[in-house]
Amino acid sequence: MSRRTAMLVGAAIAAAVVSVASATAQEAKHYRFAYDQPKTTGYGILGDIFAEKLKSLSKGTMLIDQYPGAQLGQEPQVLQLVKAGDVEFCISSSANAATLSPQAGVMSMHFLFRSEAHLIKAIADPEVSKAVKTMIAETVQGARVIALATLGLRSMYSKRDIKNIGDMKGLKVRVQATPTEDTMFPAYGAQIVHMPFGSVYTSLQTGVVDVAENGVNVYLANKHYEVAPVLSMTEHEANNSLVWVSDKLWNSLTSEQQGWVQAAADEVNKTQPAKAIELEHQSQDKLKSIGVKVVTDVDKSGFVAIADPYLDKLASELGPHAVKVKNLIRAIQ
Repeated sequence: MSRRTAMLVGAAIAAAVVSVASATAQEAKHYRFAYDQPKTTGYGILGDIFAEKLKSLSKGTMLIDQYPGAQLGQEPQVLQLVKAGDVEFCISSSANAATLSPQAGVMSMHFLFRSEAHLIKAIADPEVSKAVKTMIAETVQGARVIALATLGLRSMYSKRDIKNIGDMKGLKVRVQATPTEDTMFPAYGAQIVHMPFGSVYTSLQTGVVDVAENGVNVYLANKHYEVAPVLSMTEHEANNSLVWVSDKLWNSLTSEQQGWVQAAADEVNKTQPAKAIELEHQSQDKLKSIGVKVVTDVDKSGFVAIADPYLDKLASELGPHAVKVKNLIRAIQ
């Protein structure tokens, strides 16, 4: 091969490489992934796991753009946008999922999860995930659930200690809008107040509510400790999450692309729970270091005594899917 021929061949190969790279770049598509917590929370961990795995499996053709901090709206609004196909992916709490499928409220039942270790095992369990996906598939149109996740166990925060069930009497508690919450907090002797998460800080500040409850990292990341500087570790329920995809997007994907999306979601289901619990522990240490009072010696026995009989009762009232999910979770050792 002459030098001139070699140069021409080299140029042709280079042009082909550029052409392929250009075509690949054009094939890459971006998808919106919305959630209402800061990226520094377990939602950000979830978003990163999903985005990185999907990018790898799709060889860079399916890219996730994360929209944290309620940039596209609070969870109930974003769920409607996903159902309509205006947003491709989102994370919602199980409580907000209950606005679409009331049986999802089973994931918010008090003392369903015995410990952090039990929570990690349960959320990562394929059978639990399968049961929740089936529940949503049979009760919701326009969107589907592809993974479960968690932000840890929820505890109460206020301007005062909550050391036992007696300390709840007459307190106004901001709760998530589910039948589970509406039943349990009055059973503890408290008054319930419904409001979007974005209103909690001001409501604690002004006294519209006395108590709010959430995961430790959510409490830290949203600076709720500024207006409610006492965190009482009641650990009364889990901060569970569902990952949603719009049917509009799902139905437009090839079977191979659907496989990539589900595999990325499976990676979330398997690895996010333990990472989220680790973040909870780091957050508690951070709160203590900045002077927040963390009450760890809460006597949970009074709460558990009231809550336990409700597990079967509430699950039965919610429906057969809820009963199945509850039984699967309780059976995990």
